[in-house]
Amino acid sequence: MPVGGAVLPTLGAMTEDTARIGELIRHGERSFSFEFFPPKDEAGERTLWAAIQALEPYRPTFVSVTYGAGGSTRDKTVRVTERIAKETSLTPMAHLTCVGHTVEEIDGVLDAYANAGVENVMLLRGDPPEGPRADWVPTPGGLTHADQLVEMVAARGGFDIGVAAFPEGHPTAVSLDADADVLAAKARAGASFAVTQMFFRAEDYFALVERVRARGVDIPILPGIMPILNLGAIRRQGELIGTSVPDEIVARISAKADGTPESAAAVRAEGIAVAAELCEQLLDGGAPGLHFYTLNRSKATLEIFAKLNLTV
Repeated sequence: MPVGGAVLPTLGAMTEDTARIGELIRHGERSFSFEFFPPKDEAGERTLWAAIQALEPYRPTFVSVTYGAGGSTRDKTVRVTERIAKETSLTPMAHLTCVGHTVEEIDGVLDAYANAGVENVMLLRGDPPEGPRADWVPTPGGLTHADQLVEMVAARGGFDIGVAAFPEGHPTAVSLDADADVLAAKARAGASFAVTQMFFRAEDYFALVERVRARGVDIPILPGIMPILNLGAIRRQGELIGTSVPDEIVARISAKADGTPESAAAVRAEGIAVAAELCEQLLDGGAPGLHFYTLNRSKATLEIFAKLNLTV
């Protein structure tokens, strides 16, 4: 059933002393958050800020800004995150990976975030430039595992730490249990919350939570939501990151692709409906909130909110 006329929580405009994301998720109302990536050009910049302005009234718990492989978007990530911190009421979280960085360079990025007033970071091992399934080759003088990065940042202090979680397991994990061990290790190293990779079955998320809880770890785990707006694109991305699109969803959405001029819109609408149903199942089952992968656009997220009866 829809979340009957629910009003989104007023968690976005917090003071600096209360803007630690892990605590907001653990002790606040349901969390709703959005993820953006640094734009490539001026047109992309306009699209990004239009999305931020459209979503800001919904008072998200936080917004995150991704970090390109090998630090390829480092300066843009810092700049976008700093602007969010200074020009909006939103609580920003910046990403940081181990890829292509020495420990000294990682410290420099953290200095830049701290100077920009950013107090929340998403720490990831990151994918090799060849893709998430490629062999991992550590950078000389750098780090090998995400829990090492978490431990380093936790020891430094000054940041609340989020990490990645994988309902279907990281594509290089030998088993779901081994993958849960990795998430538990990141929590014990100092992470205060986790955000999952996209997935399409609520039972995969709840099974992940059970595996982690069985290891004595109680950090909040936010489910990551990616609506299927283009079935082919989502399936290709899923193959790379180890996320499968269930056959029943493929059949349901494919049935709308009948070759008519209206079919693209029908496919998109069905993808939004599928995402909204997943969100309902997650919230009804006790998920602490939802994290939306926006692709720097607000329309799909707002359409899902409308189906959930979530209002400003």
